[in-house]
Amino acid sequence: MKKIFLFVVLYFPLLAALGQGVFTDPRDSSVYKTMTMGNITWMVENLRYKSSTGTNYFDNDPSNYLPYGALYDWKTAIKVCPDKWHLPNGPEFQKLIDHLDQTGSWKSGPSDKNSFGIQLGGMQDYEGTFTEMNESAYFWTSTEYDNENAEYFSYIVVVKTPVADISRKDDIQDIHGTEKTNKYSVRCVKN
Repeated sequence: MKKIFLFVVLYFPLLAALGQGVFTDPRDSSVYKTMTMGNITWMVENLRYKSSTGTNYFDNDPSNYLPYGALYDWKTAIKVCPDKWHLPNGPEFQKLIDHLDQTGSWKSGPSDKNSFGIQLGGMQDYEGTFTEMNESAYFWTSTEYDNENAEYFSYIVVVKTPVADISRKDDIQDIHGTEKTNKYSVRCVKN
């Protein structure tokens, strides 16, 4: 018991000093690592909350739950973050990209304590096909383009080189985002 107490007393202050922490989702008791970058606190793991609709695990396989989190359609993604957290918008993701480009913290996997912990969870397209696990990660933003399309953030590994991008109309006018019925991962940011 003393070892557990000592671990808790030392571990959490250390995480706070590094700009890191943990958050326990009261809805299902899932524990997420968090990191504050700039003035934004991010979950550095993919959300795993199983909503009653609009949620799948890659290949509908529950064993993908812990390592990759859940995949959500956009309608579910905008309301699935826990209380006092929200789905980030495009400018919040752009701040993340700028910060991680400067610090070189684009490492994949949640085990590196100094990285955003990209989990290459792939996606499920509007036809129901699961693709790109261990090759790419797609994350919804809260930015809606029209009734059928929304903005997303992508992290794709091309010939062992990561490429991070946002499908932003603000950058290129003919960008239309992606179909809201696709299922992508979710990272939440603290309000």
